Amino acid sequence: MQHAIDRIMQTYNLMANRAEAASDEAREKVTGYLQSLFEGGETDMHRLTVCGLTYLRELDGSNDPVKAGYTGL
Repeated sequence: MQHAIDRIMQTYNLMANRAEAASDEAREKVTGYLQSLFEGGETDMHRLTVCGLTYLRELDGSNDPVKAGYTGL
């Protein structure tokens, strides 16, 4: 699981410049989230990576479908 967390953080930090404190906070949050997925039975590191990135993007608001122009029609 640590490999997935490292990969998530590397990719997430490439997406935008973040302060060290913000990156540390994001790492803590995604670690807890991935731990719950792992305990729930998800063991595929690729899926954990994608889920973790999606989770962080939703937390910081960069994955907002309304801002992206999606209207649902």
